[in-house]
Amino acid sequence: QVQLVESGGGSVQAGGSLRLSCAASGWTNNIYCMGWLRQAPGKKLEWVAEVDTDDSINYAGSVKGRFTISKENANNTLYLQMDNLSPEDTAMYYCAVHRYCASLLTAVRGQGTQVTVSS
Repeated sequence: QVQLVESGGGSVQAGGSLRLSCAASGWTNNIYCMGWLRQAPGKKLEWVAEVDTDDSINYAGSVKGRFTISKENANNTLYLQMDNLSPEDTAMYYCAVHRYCASLLTAVRGQGTQVTVSS
């Protein structure tokens, strides 16, 4: 049973930074795509970034150049370093895992961690 626990969210001013973490258990992370999703109030769930099984990385255009995804296989942890945050980044952020990156939006997710950016 896959379990994901996100942490690191909070409230920051525009231009600030946060680092999200996702502790994973109950699976072998080197055969799964891992990624971050977010959902703002009243909006659809949005894909943010992913690390595929071959360690290739992809970002949504809205965060490319500002966010950095990384993972540590030794402790089964996924990270999202978020810099130069803007109010448009305000959302609940979720860690997700799936055998295929293309299915992350429908994958198993954690409970989420809230990120609030004020102007």
